[in-house]
Amino acid sequence: MMETHEDVIAQKRLPRVGQTVRSKKYGTLWRVMEKREVWQPTSDDPETGKPRMLPAIYLSYWRIKEGVLPGAGKMLGYVYTLHDTTFETNWEVVG
Repeated sequence: MMETHEDVIAQKRLPRVGQTVRSKKYGTLWRVMEKREVWQPTSDDPETGKPRMLPAIYLSYWRIKEGVLPGAGKMLGYVYTLHDTTFETNWEVVG
C-alpha cells in the first residue's frame, strides 16, 4: 500500500494549526503556525535507479513568549515522514 499525507498526520498524531506543543529538551512552548503537505526525497529505487519521494508533513512553529506578537520572534520548521521519530522524540502536544 502506498503511503499518503493523511497516513503521516494520523499515525504521527501531528498537532493541528493553532495547537501548542512543548519542546521535550528545553521545556519551551511553541504554537503550530503552518501545516503543509510536501514530498521528501529518499534514496533512489535500487532496481530502476529512479528517484523516489515520500509523503511528508511540514510544520512551522512560533515560540510563545510573553509580550511578543504571534509570528514575530523565533520560528522553526520541520518535515515529518512515517519513517522518522523526530516529532515523538522532540515534542509533546499540550493544547
